[in-house]
Amino acid sequence: MKGPIEWFARNHIASNLLLGLIVMAGLVSLPFMSQKSFPDLDFNLITVSVLYLGAAPEEVEEGVCIRIEEALEGITGVEKILSTATEGVCSVSVELYENADATKALGDVKNRVDAIDTFPAETEKPIITFVTSERGVMDLAVTGPTDETELKVVGQQVRDEIAALRGVTQVTLSNSRPYEISIEISETSLRRYGLTFAQVANAVRAGSLDLPGGSIKTQGGEILLRTKGQAYRGPEFEKLVVVTKPDGTRVYLKDLANVVDGFEDTDQKLWFDSQPAALIRVARTPDQDILQITNAINQYLAAGTDHLPEGVEVTVWSDGSEFLRDRLDTLFDSARQGFLLVLLLLALFLRPRLSFWVSVGVPVAFMGAIFLTSLLGLSIDGISTFGFILVLGILVDDAVVVGERVYSLQYRTGAEPTPEHLLNAAIAGTRQVSVPVIFGVLTTATAFVPVMLGPGTIGQIQTVIATVVLCCLAFSLVESQLVLPSHLGHKNVSSAAGEVSLMLTPLLAIVLWEISWGGRSFLALAIGVFSIFLAWHLTGGYEKFAQATIRQQQRFSDGLENFVQHKFRAFVTKAVRARYVTVAAAIAVFIATIGALAGGHMPFSFFPSIAADAVTVKLTMPLGTPASVTEGILKNIEVAGEALGEELAEQYPRLPPVTHILSALGGQPV
Repeated sequence: MKGPIEWFARNHIASNLLLGLIVMAGLVSLPFMSQKSFPDLDFNLITVSVLYLGAAPEEVEEGVCIRIEEALEGITGVEKILSTATEGVCSVSVELYENADATKALGDVKNRVDAIDTFPAETEKPIITFVTSERGVMDLAVTGPTDETELKVVGQQVRDEIAALRGVTQVTLSNSRPYEISIEISETSLRRYGLTFAQVANAVRAGSLDLPGGSIKTQGGEILLRTKGQAYRGPEFEKLVVVTKPDGTRVYLKDLANVVDGFEDTDQKLWFDSQPAALIRVARTPDQDILQITNAINQYLAAGTDHLPEGVEVTVWSDGSEFLRDRLDTLFDSARQGFLLVLLLLALFLRPRLSFWVSVGVPVAFMGAIFLTSLLGLSIDGISTFGFILVLGILVDDAVVVGERVYSLQYRTGAEPTPEHLLNAAIAGTRQVSVPVIFGVLTTATAFVPVMLGPGTIGQIQTVIATVVLCCLAFSLVESQLVLPSHLGHKNVSSAAGEVSLMLTPLLAIVLWEISWGGRSFLALAIGVFSIFLAWHLTGGYEKFAQATIRQQQRFSDGLENFVQHKFRAFVTKAVRARYVTVAAAIAVFIATIGALAGGHMPFSFFPSIAADAVTVKLTMPLGTPASVTEGILKNIEVAGEALGEELAEQYPRLPPVTHILSALGGQPV
């Protein structure tokens, strides 16, 4: 025995064990790979946000932004600093180099910003964060109550119920005004009681708090003391004592102030299908599975909202898992179609047995790639599935080259197809094409390796695609060189019916799966088809059909071989003799291609424009525009959207394109 090809070819059990090991490794790794709509990317970006309420953009720039930029100059690892001054807010983005220490840079930025002591007195504490990729899963709109307080209470209830679901850990209620208790005191009231604003503030601060009072050790044990006087509601604040007069009378906060238990005075509103709404946003951690989370939420919604107040509805506004589901459907459809095409086309040129084993290389390479990518920490997401779709048409090339060469040595040499001849032909055929097959894979891999070295966010996306492609190519090479020769060299079917069945079994399984509507229906159809074929075989009809199929395949293969050996060979001979004409034609095609690219007839786009599932309209008004004016224009846009939805519904009555309309004032939720 010489080399691994011959060893595996002659040791049928070893090759099957290798095949089974690859498949089992992929199947075992599959449940542990997290499924995401998009991979988690590192942006190497630090943001600094400082609120300067009531200040114009010029004041924000001079008083905050410029001072932050000056303080951040010279930090190691910082590539670029970009600041934006808007009304009441200063936002500074600090972009880091690829190889920078993000933790150290974040600490340096925080220390430098915290050391600034020349901010205006009205500014709030800076918020410094390291930007991470958005891990949104699903947005839910809660509608029904028209009162803002009741709507927020219901929204919090739904949020808590979703957070209690299995696998759901990150749920927030967004686009809802925060609670706020405001104390409004007039100058007249202060003069009436001879108080100052600071005295009232100190009285509220001293009267609304919880304080530990130490402990008392007794014979029965230790008793902890605590004073509980924290006020949380408006009536509780109204009962706070502001001052006690010498005669013992008390002045309560309600005697001199108006206590409003409501929301912050911000222009923030949200409407869903023209109704006031609260938006619940569900996110995930890096290790969580987006499909498990969405399935849990869908089950919660399917159970109904009868336990909620009457009239409350919870509707899915956006589902981040749809992108992943669409990519997975595309991958599975492409894999099924590719498998069928390879199986049928190769069955025309090769024996049915050879076409089956050559086609098996596609799922085996996928299983091996899934195992290897899981070890490398990749996930099943929209980008990695794109890599699988991209490499799908390349995977079978190695096996096709090996299978065609083995077939030629087994059936076109005129020798008797004995078991020893089939095995020797499989070994010899694989060896003859092993060098070009290996270098063909290396050539393809060489084209993807530089893609992994790209910088920035695009580089990280390209790395995922290239890694998937390289893993698939590696296992495709292993399968074609070590597993396939063993199967091609051992004729494990003794009749024409068995050989044709080897080809028809996966073909019929895929067809039945496509036409079935569930697992039970597929099983029933499979049993029915198997029964028909069994009865056909017992009557002897199937054997005749199989023999006729092999004869027709052999006739087609011989015709193609005759075309290649005579007409095509003659054409190639003429092209070689007229080498100058051939080279000139190739150069002309090359120049025409370059001209088409340079002339813009073939535009370049790294990511093609893909139609989105939602239309977004963003309205920006001049500074100082009242919120009521903006709300009025927003309502006009919403009315136009509803009119468009009605128009499209008339054109497409079965499936109206416009499902929901979400509008927001004071902050865009999407």
